[in-house]
Amino acid sequence: MKILDKLAILADAAKYDASCASSGADKRNSVGTGGIGSTEGMGICHSYTPDGRCVSLLKILLTNFCTFDCAYCVNRVSSNVRRARFTPEEVVQLTLDFYKRNYIEGLFLSSGIIRDSDYTMEQLVEVARSLREDHKFAGYIHLKTIPDATPELMAAAGRYADRLSINVELPTEGGLAQLAPEKSQPRIRAAMGDLRWRIEEGKEARKEAKTMRAKPPKFAPAGQSTQMIVGADDADDRAILATTDNLYGNYRLRRVYYSAFSPIPDASAKLPLLSPPLQRENRLYQADWLLRFYGFGVDEIAPLEAGGMLDLDIDPKLAWALRNPASFPVDINTAPKEMLLRVPGMGTRNVGRIVMSRRHAALRVADLQRLRVPMKKVLPFVSLLDHHPRKRLDDPVRLRAQLVPRPRQAGLFD
Repeated sequence: MKILDKLAILADAAKYDASCASSGADKRNSVGTGGIGSTEGMGICHSYTPDGRCVSLLKILLTNFCTFDCAYCVNRVSSNVRRARFTPEEVVQLTLDFYKRNYIEGLFLSSGIIRDSDYTMEQLVEVARSLREDHKFAGYIHLKTIPDATPELMAAAGRYADRLSINVELPTEGGLAQLAPEKSQPRIRAAMGDLRWRIEEGKEARKEAKTMRAKPPKFAPAGQSTQMIVGADDADDRAILATTDNLYGNYRLRRVYYSAFSPIPDASAKLPLLSPPLQRENRLYQADWLLRFYGFGVDEIAPLEAGGMLDLDIDPKLAWALRNPASFPVDINTAPKEMLLRVPGMGTRNVGRIVMSRRHAALRVADLQRLRVPMKKVLPFVSLLDHHPRKRLDDPVRLRAQLVPRPRQAGLFD
């Protein structure tokens, strides 16, 4: 099979993996080293780092052959799909060729299970090793690792890759046992724990070696991430967020990614016939942000009385505020930062600007306007020197109706 035919098959097969963002990668380039590649340039936009740099990635599978039979996976062993397989040398050459044409600045590489976990992991590591050592490639590399692989192979992967990820696949152990019985949640968690230990050990070793000329090599400096499939099993949003909270707390993950289940050909009767609404995936990402940066707990975001599901019509912070009108209005001039972060429409950047501004003078409505705060969303929940929402919070149902975005009329802007 020609390499371009393989590329068409294996790039398409990789599209279901959402965890390819490059956030957390170091700035690194090969200028003056005789090598090739960079994580600093601009190219085809596939993902952005936190400081706004665009990092385009070649996103492929090493192969879509797989010995596992996960019900939700289009590449499962029983699936009737066209198969292909790259050699490590072919992936290396593709990466270098695409980089030289300014198509990409990095590689996201995953794979189905060939023979066994160790053999597959050896192939993935060889790609990264060859790029780094043989070709001095300084671009971004993300490897999707295999939890059953030996610790030595995982350690080798971390020496060459910027980021490693292990997919937890489904939010609950019951869902995994039903739809992917060959995978084990305890084994996945054990591998994630091992990665966390190695990443933290590497950081400590480099801190202790600050006075030394030769520092220890970095180990997966962009950390580890994971992905959960949403809607393939009966787990509600509360269960998904509880798993997410546990993963951030116990394994120090950089990101948890959510991928809405997509029906596949010749699907198992265990799977739903329809995809979940894409808005559900979006709301989970917003809730994830609240867990990580806004001090919210799972019980606040997806309470039992709400049926364990996020409201699809409004964002989870606004939903919390409407359920808790007694917590408002928040006095912009005196409230602690933690409470300002709970005001709908207020992001971490706006809150930081407000905290700095009010040190010099008491703020008014015009000051919020200058800070580009979304006034319609914020004013019902705050008080200032020249503003008080009065009785708007006494009727959360009416307030919700005022704040819910109106549906776009078909053809209005077409």
